[in-house]
Amino acid sequence: MEYHHKLLLTWIYGAFAIIHLVQAQPDQQGFISLDCGLSPTESPYTDPLTGLTFSSDADFIQSGKRGEVGNDESYTYKQFKDLRYFPDGVRNCYNLTVNKGINYLIRAGFSYGNYDGLNISPRFHMHIGPNMWTSLVVESESYREIIYMSKSNLLQICLVKTGETIPMISTLELRPLRNDSYMTQLGPLNLIFRRTYTSDDLGYIRYPDDVLDRIWDRYDWIETNVNTTLNVTSSNPFAVPDAVSRFGISPRNSSRPLFFFASPKEKSGKMNVYFHFAEIQVLKENDTREFDILLDGTVIRKSYTPKVLQSETIYNILPQKCIGSCDLDLVQTQRSTLPPLVNAIETFDVLEFPYAETNQNDVDAMKNIQAIYGLDMISWQGDPCVPEVLKWEGLKCSYTNKSISPRIISLDLSSRGLIGVITHAFRNLTELQKLDLSNNSLTGGVPEYLANMKSLSIINLSWNDLMDPLPKTFHDREKNGLKLTINGNPKLCTDASCKKNNQKYVLPVITSTASVLIIVAVLILILVFKKKRSTQVQHELPSRMSINRQTKRFTYSEVVALTDNFERILGEGGFGVVYHGSLNGTQPIAVKLLSQSSVQGYKEFKAEVELLLRVHHVNLVSLVGYCDEEGHLALLYEYAPNGDLKQHLSGERGGSPLKWSSRLKIVIETAQGLEYLHMGCKPPIVHRDVKTTNILLDGHFLAKLADFGLSRSFPIGGETHVSTAVAGTPGYLDPEYYRTNRLNEKSDVYSFGIVLLETITSQPVIQQTRERSHIAAWVGYMLTKGDIENVVDPRLNREYEPTSVWKALEIALSCVNPSSEKRPNMSQVTNELKECLTLENSRQGGRPDMGSKSSVELSMSFTTEVTPSAR
Repeated sequence: MEYHHKLLLTWIYGAFAIIHLVQAQPDQQGFISLDCGLSPTESPYTDPLTGLTFSSDADFIQSGKRGEVGNDESYTYKQFKDLRYFPDGVRNCYNLTVNKGINYLIRAGFSYGNYDGLNISPRFHMHIGPNMWTSLVVESESYREIIYMSKSNLLQICLVKTGETIPMISTLELRPLRNDSYMTQLGPLNLIFRRTYTSDDLGYIRYPDDVLDRIWDRYDWIETNVNTTLNVTSSNPFAVPDAVSRFGISPRNSSRPLFFFASPKEKSGKMNVYFHFAEIQVLKENDTREFDILLDGTVIRKSYTPKVLQSETIYNILPQKCIGSCDLDLVQTQRSTLPPLVNAIETFDVLEFPYAETNQNDVDAMKNIQAIYGLDMISWQGDPCVPEVLKWEGLKCSYTNKSISPRIISLDLSSRGLIGVITHAFRNLTELQKLDLSNNSLTGGVPEYLANMKSLSIINLSWNDLMDPLPKTFHDREKNGLKLTINGNPKLCTDASCKKNNQKYVLPVITSTASVLIIVAVLILILVFKKKRSTQVQHELPSRMSINRQTKRFTYSEVVALTDNFERILGEGGFGVVYHGSLNGTQPIAVKLLSQSSVQGYKEFKAEVELLLRVHHVNLVSLVGYCDEEGHLALLYEYAPNGDLKQHLSGERGGSPLKWSSRLKIVIETAQGLEYLHMGCKPPIVHRDVKTTNILLDGHFLAKLADFGLSRSFPIGGETHVSTAVAGTPGYLDPEYYRTNRLNEKSDVYSFGIVLLETITSQPVIQQTRERSHIAAWVGYMLTKGDIENVVDPRLNREYEPTSVWKALEIALSCVNPSSEKRPNMSQVTNELKECLTLENSRQGGRPDMGSKSSVELSMSFTTEVTPSAR
């Protein structure tokens, strides 16, 4: 059971990048502390209560006005004296430079103080990037706090006007945290409360007692207070301060549980609770303190014993859905002689941030355009496209769905007083379809790159001061549908008679003809040389290059034609959107187009192409071709008309449920594909994302394992594992790999075991409403009750050989063993599953009693510990 705690404390992805920040926290390394509205002439200053250094916010926001609450000095901290309010615009945003992929504690403070004399409490929303964080009604002094993993190096904290009142803010603070402490992978954590339990009324505990500058509320709960004068250490990533851990409470009635409750603040209703424990009482020789930790009836740790004078943190991996409120119970075990004890508790809403930020290249381009032309528009704050109701003035964006980054497709900067040449920053808006720069004072020539932007079909440059000949490329594009408007530019020449730089003559036709002949001759020589060189290279390059030539490289225009301009969508994933296409008008294909916001990106795109070029197996999806052209990335696969295994198990495809023999055939074929990767490839390959949505079914229901963007090869030299940042899908991710970052083929075996459990049960991998949320824990729980009938998919109507099903369950459970050493390899799994199919095929009618269990004992222990989250 210690594995549960260890698992949670090994969330080390990105942690090493900030360990030096945590170690240096007493020096406020990495802190951002803004006193909003503070005059720059008074900045910076040291807060007398905390010793924190605060600065003016003037350099972090381009809008708003300064205000003060007056001479009333009843505020707790000096930062609440000043404020910034925002009478103009709907969305006003702070721009903070941070480290991408790092957890930050973000805290905003508010104190209205009737600064405007209206005595009306401001009501407004706060956003982080494009997503709503919280809604506020500011009355007395208060804070809002969230723990959030930054998605880029720019963090935008926005105040959004929602009614007649004016948004305002007093203080904005950022504190870097270690990524292996608070769990933000399933959503940002919005603080509900953070309490240390003591009867001492000495105000808050925060910096410098807490080097992370969390604010701990001293709370006097109606129980028995305990404390110690001894030091309590904290060696885990949470770094709970000694000033917190030296206090705690036990129940007044030692025979009853220690009870708390917490109510979600946000509508998601999902909560994470962090219990902080340390044994701070002197125990007698025969004393034992042991208790179960329950969250709304779900045991998140059994038989827990706090460590003596050492802080330890226990929390739920998966968010708990709370209706109204959640009960937090510490229940004494039968063998314990002492009641439960707790030192502090933190509770958080787990928020859903559904909107992907606008494509980063588009954002960077717009920032450059804004800076080059000095554009000062109040709406140009926050994310350019999202949410759509707050998009920047003059923009139109394409929206596929919330999880895919929008692209800017239209930019209208007409009548904006633009001065200077047409900047090359526009060329980085690669999906731009319409550009309007009319009615400005732009000078210089019309850059040729505008004609080469494939998506750009409407350009309005009228009524500027442009000059020089118009590049011929524009005339060629106009023949292919480009609409170019350039009237009102008297110095701009548009036909062949233009004279550049006041030249008095035109080159003789004979010179032009000679130039053309020379160019043609040079081109012929180049082609001959390239052909000769190509023949030579064929003999020199290794066999892998010959494999490359077997797979066609397509141009983006060919991809557009093959998909009929991306008319039919087959599905969407982390890579992007998958479209239906047709090769030669007869062969159906699937075209996976890389989204600019893809979680995988170019590195994984390249990895998948290279892997599929060198592996060939009937149960691995075949690569027809690929496209890598000017930012357009696409993979062309063989088409699987029968969708994926997940769709059939969930009933999404309709029709009759898959028979047991059909399910066995599919998982056997998938196992054969994995066996080939693990044992037939040199070096071996680990897929890293085995799941039912990546098992495709062709027209004959032949299983094809797909999506190799996360796959990794082992280094040459016989190593048994490779150390790598954890990647995968929540629920399928091997907990040992997650804990150690040591990847080997047994990580795929674990994921396959989850797939096998899904195939048997047709149950979701994670479902909060079950007795055990994770499928492996739930199956183990049901089997200990002897409840086989409620494990197997009821849609099978018991039309299967019971021994075959039991054997398949045993295989699945051996695959998901917490210890990789105790898992079988894929050859063993394949052979065992074939025996299951043989048993099923030999069934001679009748339904044997499902109460007769297999002779193999199921001795594994199942808990929610088997489900870490992916990064």
